[in-house]
Amino acid sequence: MTTPLLQVDALRTVFTANGREVRAVDGVSFEIASGETFALLGESGCGKSMTALSLMRLVPEPAGCIRDGAVRLQGEDLLALPEAAMRDVRGRRMAMIFQEPMTSLNPVFTVGEQIGEVLGRHLGLRGEAMRSRVLALLDAVGIPDPARRFGEYPHQLSGGMKQRVMIAMALAGEPELLIADEPTTALDVTIQAQVLELMTQLQREMGMSILLITHDLGVVSETADRVAVMYAGQVVEEAGRAAFFTQPRHPYAQKLFESLPNMHKRGQRLAVIPGSVPALDTEFRGCRFADRCDRAWQLCHEQAPPWVPGEEGERPGGVRCHLYTPDQTLEAASPRATAEPVTAAEESPVATPAGDELLRVEGLKVHFPIRSGLLRRQNQAVRAVDGVDFRIPAARTLALVGESGCGKTTAGKGILQLIRPTAGRVLFDGVDLASLPPRALRRRRGELQIIFQDPFSSMNPRMRIADIVEEGMLTQGIGASAAERAERVDRLLNQVGLSPAMKQRYPHEFSGGQRQRICIARALAVEPRLIVCDEPTSALDVSVQAQILNLLKDLQDDLGLAYLFITHDISVVEYLAHEVAVMYLGRIVEQGSVDEVLNNPLHPYTQALLAAVPSIERNEHGVERPVLKVVGEMPSPVNPPSGCHFHPRCPRAMAICREDYPPLSLPEGSHSVRCFLYAEASGTE
Repeated sequence: MTTPLLQVDALRTVFTANGREVRAVDGVSFEIASGETFALLGESGCGKSMTALSLMRLVPEPAGCIRDGAVRLQGEDLLALPEAAMRDVRGRRMAMIFQEPMTSLNPVFTVGEQIGEVLGRHLGLRGEAMRSRVLALLDAVGIPDPARRFGEYPHQLSGGMKQRVMIAMALAGEPELLIADEPTTALDVTIQAQVLELMTQLQREMGMSILLITHDLGVVSETADRVAVMYAGQVVEEAGRAAFFTQPRHPYAQKLFESLPNMHKRGQRLAVIPGSVPALDTEFRGCRFADRCDRAWQLCHEQAPPWVPGEEGERPGGVRCHLYTPDQTLEAASPRATAEPVTAAEESPVATPAGDELLRVEGLKVHFPIRSGLLRRQNQAVRAVDGVDFRIPAARTLALVGESGCGKTTAGKGILQLIRPTAGRVLFDGVDLASLPPRALRRRRGELQIIFQDPFSSMNPRMRIADIVEEGMLTQGIGASAAERAERVDRLLNQVGLSPAMKQRYPHEFSGGQRQRICIARALAVEPRLIVCDEPTSALDVSVQAQILNLLKDLQDDLGLAYLFITHDISVVEYLAHEVAVMYLGRIVEQGSVDEVLNNPLHPYTQALLAAVPSIERNEHGVERPVLKVVGEMPSPVNPPSGCHFHPRCPRAMAICREDYPPLSLPEGSHSVRCFLYAEASGTE
């Protein structure tokens, strides 16, 4: 067997906080072969990113230190090198793409200067040679007009371009190992697909290895050769990609798969992992997953499980679980159930029937003026929402999908009158909200609520949870007394799965999933009939996401709530939504039921969105979906393209697409699309 490129043996990284030791990385071992993509998978807080920083010896000091272990790159122990020698390794032999490109790029230096710094440090390039190499790198990572971008600053680039610049910087030193820490988390699916394809292409050309850190199982299924699952600072399972996705062995890995939403689970409750990742300053006695595992028994709480090697070819991998210890399997025959309790209503769910039309949006436009000159006259406008029409019946969910910057969130705020529309009508129960005076609009606020994307920034950090939930009741005059409102707060917290004993805590004392539940309780406090959910699960791990989706579905069934669900996660749309509207550059380009749009996408943009979504089923079971790739990024809404807004990126564009905006075509049923490909073959409006 050939010597691996990277060997990590019993790596331990600890932090000292308030006199306690936090074991962020606790005995991690794995190997990466030359030219291989190795994925490190797990929930937030399990130690993935700290493992990567430890490999690069970038652990923040003095609080943190690498306590023990070995990290060998082609046999050389990096932990034994002095810092001066390590600087020659970073960027040259090992390079890293950090999770958030905006905070990783220096805002006061141009793109060219930052990439050039790497070339000067490791390859000794200066002057024109350095500039030529930078331009070649920018071109290699797919940035248009490299000569212009060379002199631009990070704030002048989109999220996708900043991530490409980070890749160019990482590749500048021609490393043997590229560490990519959540390289696509903040990107839209189309840009994510471009970045992943780019990394794979560059890996083939340069022969480098990749350590991919992610919590996205779909991304792992499309890119990885081998997978290691981390939990609470340890690797609990390692296997080849095919073996892992066919038959995951550790109960934690199995639960991650069961928590994934998709079309086949519509009408069912998603499996959840109760509790959360334990604090890493805990003195662990038994298995670290035992308190959340529905297959745990007494031994799991008393004795730490050993590493049980697998039997998978030359690199067997293994699993850290008592279930696979030969003399313990009989004891595990009767699993202990720790899943969420199932009520009678959950055992036989009765969906609330869709009612009459609750919301109708007609010709909604939200334009933001751009003023310039001494007199601040308007000479342009940002056409964030440019003529949107849809309807939502009671107890139904309409998903609004599209790339970042297409106007989804602005449309939601325009409907709620948080941003006053430029034109159009928003009819809620037959009343045009846009025409209501402020006092009358305030009286109706309780019927329309919003759950924001970032729960932490949408709550006042100086207010206790009880006050946050009660605030809307006071504004709307709900509750005859303080005692009645307090009782209602307790009831709401119970309804969203939180203990009323937590109500005197502050927002920073909760996890991300708990904060999102608090925001849902706050929205429910004023008895709404429609809730705008703005990416409510985008920042959550898959297990926490499953809890929130179950909760939203239960609330809709019990209370008849209608949702406008703003997202770019197609798997969530498949599971939760009844209808889908696809938005591009301020306009809806396709709309219909979930089955119509997702199983028979008509617009090239919708086809590209679906083709770009990493899919476990598509990769592991040979399920084919029409592949239509798009290049580039969404144009500016200040100056949208003539004709069909999508034509500059559309591989099926025709001459007429550049001249006229397509009419609304109605091929069949409730399915509608704005595309010249269907204008003649169907009825149009």
